[in-house]
Amino acid sequence: MGDCRSYSHGVEQSDEQQPPLPEVLVIHRPAIFAFHEKKFEKKFHLLKAWESPLPMEEFLRNHARSVKAVLCSFKTRITADVLHMLPSVELIACESTGVENIDLVECRKRGITVTNAASAFVEDVADMAIGLLLSVLMKIPAADRDVRFKLWPKNMTFPVGHFKLREKQVGVVGLGNIGLQVAKRLEAFGCSISYTSRKEKLSSYKYYPNIQELALHCNILIVCCSLTEQTHHIINRNVMEALGEDGIVINIGRGPLIDEKELVKCLVEGKIGGAGLDVFEEEPCVPKELFELDNVVLTPHRAGFTEQAFFDDFQLLVGNIESYHSPQSLNQMWPSVPGSLLRFKVGRDC
Repeated sequence: MGDCRSYSHGVEQSDEQQPPLPEVLVIHRPAIFAFHEKKFEKKFHLLKAWESPLPMEEFLRNHARSVKAVLCSFKTRITADVLHMLPSVELIACESTGVENIDLVECRKRGITVTNAASAFVEDVADMAIGLLLSVLMKIPAADRDVRFKLWPKNMTFPVGHFKLREKQVGVVGLGNIGLQVAKRLEAFGCSISYTSRKEKLSSYKYYPNIQELALHCNILIVCCSLTEQTHHIINRNVMEALGEDGIVINIGRGPLIDEKELVKCLVEGKIGGAGLDVFEEEPCVPKELFELDNVVLTPHRAGFTEQAFFDDFQLLVGNIESYHSPQSLNQMWPSVPGSLLRFKVGRDC
């Protein structure tokens, strides 16, 4: 077995001073390292697979067979084949909310605990959903452009807002932690809120078991649900046409929740009124047709990216990794429920 010291990081201490730091495998560089990489290195001996010149499989076989914890970025796909190369893993700690790239069925078979960071990002993602909605309705980016490019005194056909948010019918797709916070924020605008979820919740909001029916009764859909085989393309052309020509779609969940090709067609054809998108089907690629539309607002999958959220995420991840030997004490433990690894295209060059 080769020496992995050049690709592992941490504070080296002699055996006489203190026990070695716990090893943690990191396959792809996580977003949180932009803020807290040094802090992680003080607590853990990090095996940074992406820095190695070795092919990934060879690195895992040679250097990670004894690793008990994996820090997982949203880019990392943990398949059954990957887990086969990591026979000692007991914990997969995800830096983000979604776990759609992890084979939960295989984790359950192996007794591996999978955790996410939902609580760290809930408030900020909900804020971003409202921000995207207001930006689409009021055409804020287009107005900002007019000022920056000194079109204000020249362009008398300046962008005008779509319609008032106040008292509109808003449908929340997925009334989980984030969806609930989105709904609470919409209450301040006097909106009438309804929702669809896997099952009806204890809530004062009107429940529609069918998303088509929800769309028929709403001006706006805000997509907050998890990505599963069942929710893939949950927003299809039929749903968008049911929403109508003035309808707005906001997506702060995952890109494949929306049939992106049909979304582009509906926007270009005027079948819906606008969209606010933080996520896309084949990130980081974005359909070029969207760049020309003033009724569309685009952000680069950063809905929850605030310094405070990353600090909360850091604390949650550290707590989970340090506690992996006692699953009962884990925070935000993601249950290893029956499911399958979703196979979507991500990360290709545009």
